[in-house]
Amino acid sequence: MHLQRPFRFGVNMFVPGSRREWSAKCRRAEELGFDVVGVADHLEFSAPFPAMVLAAETTERVRLSTFVLNTPFYNPVLLARDVASTDQFVDGRMELGLGAGYVKAEFDTAGIPFPSGGRRVEQLEKTVTTLRRLFGDTKYQPRPAQPSGPPLMIAGWGDRLLRLAAAHADIIAFTGGWASTTGEELHLAGIAQTAERVAYVRGLLGDRAAAVELNILVQQVIPPAERTAVPDRFAPLLPPDAADTPEELPSVLIGTPAEMAQQLKERRERYGFTYFTVMEYNMENFAPVIAALR
Repeated sequence: MHLQRPFRFGVNMFVPGSRREWSAKCRRAEELGFDVVGVADHLEFSAPFPAMVLAAETTERVRLSTFVLNTPFYNPVLLARDVASTDQFVDGRMELGLGAGYVKAEFDTAGIPFPSGGRRVEQLEKTVTTLRRLFGDTKYQPRPAQPSGPPLMIAGWGDRLLRLAAAHADIIAFTGGWASTTGEELHLAGIAQTAERVAYVRGLLGDRAAAVELNILVQQVIPPAERTAVPDRFAPLLPPDAADTPEELPSVLIGTPAEMAQQLKERRERYGFTYFTVMEYNMENFAPVIAALR
């Protein structure tokens, strides 16, 4: 039985819009009971740091997270300045989510070389150690509002990235699957695969296990009326051990709000996940689940 932290719920925003539209949906997320508003980092989405500052202006309590930065796009020293400034401007409500980047087309569009997976993890490690060093220096300016900088989330799936997360992260985010080599397709992880990945991380965490929060990105929130269509709609994505029981997939929720709430309790018990993030398009569908658990 895992140590049971309280649940936290996040919504990952990515649809760009006007100042008014962005502010309204961030306020709505807070009204619905979400704990964290995340901002995705892709070229056609809103830029994360100004989006977080604007979200802070129109909300009162939600935490604000980059979910997650395409880290190879950023110079670590310049990123530290953006992170520290943003944490100041949002009064210490920031969480910093970092990933290794996975969509080759975005690198091509930006004119940035697309390194191997191992090289991207090395770039991520350099960024993490640079941020830790700078924020640990009491003379560093600008100072983040949180003394050691924002809590650090590292997201991924492979061994090298999870080793890095186990060594440095306050929050480890499991993507619920893995991307193709170009990043254009996502393969959902099965039940056994997810259990193996969590066990791998817990073995690496050792004494840190109780201090690290485990997150999973929920890819789909499906109401009962759409349950029968799931095998046909998602057949290419479903792993063999969940082809007939997709509601057991850690990254999928299917059923009534009460049934989904029970699924989350089971996932907290089985895997230790306590922080669940849904996509923006599932924000309203997921809100009754939050209410059911509270």
